[in-house]
Amino acid sequence: MKSYKITVNGVSYDVTVEEVTNSTAPAQLQAPSPAAFQAQPQAKAAEPGEGFQLKAPMPGTITDIMVSVGDSVTSGQNLLVLEAMKMENEITSPVNGKISGIIVSKGAAVKTDDVLLTIEEV
Repeated sequence: MKSYKITVNGVSYDVTVEEVTNSTAPAQLQAPSPAAFQAQPQAKAAEPGEGFQLKAPMPGTITDIMVSVGDSVTSGQNLLVLEAMKMENEITSPVNGKISGIIVSKGAAVKTDDVLLTIEEV
């Protein structure tokens, strides 16, 4: 058996492959259990805070985060940069408030409607 570490879309998987020799019949395949495909523990993202949930408007990669938990923000202020289709999109705050949680990290791949951060409205 050989073990490999494979990374797909930024998620690491440990895979074990068994070499079959001297076999005349095709190998019987069995579906692995879902636990076999669980991602390796990554750096844990911050827990979401209370308040308004700012969601990703499109799929892409977070290239910059301009705020920290506890920062006061105003409506229209740039919060982070989301790269999609080789274009950098500045994501702005839709409300006045205080950052209560940052769920994503720099380099994270996000899908449409993934929660990026939370803002406690004031």
